Amino acid sequence: MELSQRTRVVAAGLAVLGGLAGWSGCASLGSSTEAGFMYKNLPVASGSAVAGDGHSVTMRGEPKALAGPGIRVGESLRDAKLAKGDLSLVNIAETKGKVRIISLVPSLDTIVCEQQTHYLSEKNNGLDKMVQLITVSVDTPFAQSRFAREAKIGNVTFLSDFRGGEFGRSYGLLVKDPHFLARAVMVVDKENVIRYLQITPELGQLPDLDAAFRFARSLIEKS
Repeated sequence: MELSQRTRVVAAGLAVLGGLAGWSGCASLGSSTEAGFMYKNLPVASGSAVAGDGHSVTMRGEPKALAGPGIRVGESLRDAKLAKGDLSLVNIAETKGKVRIISLVPSLDTIVCEQQTHYLSEKNNGLDKMVQLITVSVDTPFAQSRFAREAKIGNVTFLSDFRGGEFGRSYGLLVKDPHFLARAVMVVDKENVIRYLQITPELGQLPDLDAAFRFARSLIEKS
């Protein structure tokens, strides 16, 4: 797929995602951070969807099919190339060596995704000194870099799946129509094995990042 075609695919998906800003809970304000972000009382998912063909998540209650062979807890990270801020590619399976918390968001330009990413960065209670925090989305690397700069987030590695959704398809976490990633969080151990995975059944819900933080900390304490 040529770059212009990829850009059109991403743009089409993001146009639909623009509606996510109005999802439930957005009017209720919480606490602000030093970076100026105001947390809102957004719903947190208590369960998990299942990745892969034949499964789906919902967007405002409407089912959205997932594409690709599903990933499960206990499996190893699969090879998939993602783009860094300078457009160079990195294989997600080659990031091993540290415990990783990988946060998947549909688009950083929506309220739920924005809060999920701020929470990952700011509410991890010092885990960022011991684990690698990664955010993956279909936003272009340029948009991710702009978001990180404006949000004053420097402890999260941003990786882009805008090049045809290779990561999403490899993990069964690509929402086929429109073209973006399901919302999820996974904890991966030093040997590249996925030890924790939550896929929010509804895209307007946040994953339970506190549970992911606790699980990541337990892996560190056992090592």
